[in-house]
Amino acid sequence: MPKGLYARSLIIIIAPMVLLQCVVTVVFMERHWALVTERLSQAVVQDIGAVADLIESNRTAGDFDEILDIAQQRLDLNISLLPPDELPPPAPKPFFNILDGILSEELTRQIGRPFWIDTVGNSKIVEIRIRLDEGILRVFAPRNSAYASNTHIFLVWMVGTSLVLLIIAVLFLRNQIRPIQALAAAAEDFGRGKPMPQEFRPRGASEVRRASVAFIQMRDRIERQIEQRTRMLNGVSHDLRTVLTRFRLQLALLGEGEDQDALNSDIDEMQRMLEGYLAFAKGEAGEDVKEIDLEPLLERYQAEAELKGKSLAYEINGDTRVTVRPDAFTRMISNLVANAIRHGSAVQTTVSHDSRWLSIAIEDDGPGIEPEQREAVFKPFVRLDTARNLDAGGTGLGLAIARDIARAHGGDILLSDSTLGGLRALIRIPA
Repeated sequence: MPKGLYARSLIIIIAPMVLLQCVVTVVFMERHWALVTERLSQAVVQDIGAVADLIESNRTAGDFDEILDIAQQRLDLNISLLPPDELPPPAPKPFFNILDGILSEELTRQIGRPFWIDTVGNSKIVEIRIRLDEGILRVFAPRNSAYASNTHIFLVWMVGTSLVLLIIAVLFLRNQIRPIQALAAAAEDFGRGKPMPQEFRPRGASEVRRASVAFIQMRDRIERQIEQRTRMLNGVSHDLRTVLTRFRLQLALLGEGEDQDALNSDIDEMQRMLEGYLAFAKGEAGEDVKEIDLEPLLERYQAEAELKGKSLAYEINGDTRVTVRPDAFTRMISNLVANAIRHGSAVQTTVSHDSRWLSIAIEDDGPGIEPEQREAVFKPFVRLDTARNLDAGGTGLGLAIARDIARAHGGDILLSDSTLGGLRALIRIPA
């Protein structure tokens, strides 16, 4: 079955119409055709039988020309009397032999003499030969006198009107499907972080309008919630940063000492946490969608890996340009690449970009993450002290930020075993 609503709706319209036409054609047309052909064949055979009886009743006179002339003028039958001879071998039966069958039955029932008929071909004449005592009676009868030949006009009208009505139905159905397609496109764009098209508005049937209005209201609520969350995180982070700055000044006035070193270490830890909060808030903030090139981005990561004494190889299959939120997308890739470089010595990045999906696989040869812990590391503030974390000594927000960015683009991040022996992070985003 087709997947789309438009194709399924067409089937719902076309299937009953075709089924009805088939039933009408088989039930009505077949009976009508057979009945009319039977009546016409009966009349033709009756005329032929009458001529045969006249010939046999006047066999003593031996002159049948007057009878043959009357048959041609009054009955529209071209009749001739041939010398006694054998009948031709039976002609091949046509595939659609309704005329052949009915005419044979009538000749057998009404005349009861050996006969031969030829109804094959597109000829407008039907040839009939009947063996009489006086010779072979050859009859050329018009095909339309024994066969319902104008029934195709009904079929033409039935099929023609059905096509016209079907075209009208398709045009109206397309207008009804377009609002649903527009709603689906708007929802998909919103899920991928793209702005809603300016021409989108509730239209179509009342149910589609209600769904469109509900979607617009839902989008507004989500955007307000994200905005409030971002403002709250920015405000809290700003206030805490001010307090930390004051702590640093007070510790600097106290001078150096072991206690001061421990407090400075705690302040640095809190500073890193605040930076993580700000990064998380920045990932939630709105950003316009733009087109970026992946190759320069990967080249930069490759140079950074070389500076740290690590190796990073990359491969791009497909178009290198992608349409995303540039800052958020770059932050997501940077987090995952930095994580792989920190915990491994060799990193392999593979990009596959086709018409449907953008897939980025980042693999390393590090210690990896146990399968039962791979989903937990995406939760905010989760740190794997015994295994690995995106930012050793950080806040545990790195992978949470990366997954939020991926899902804001309509995709996701999945962790699995790497062919290099470490961890494989796969980013899948709709193209």
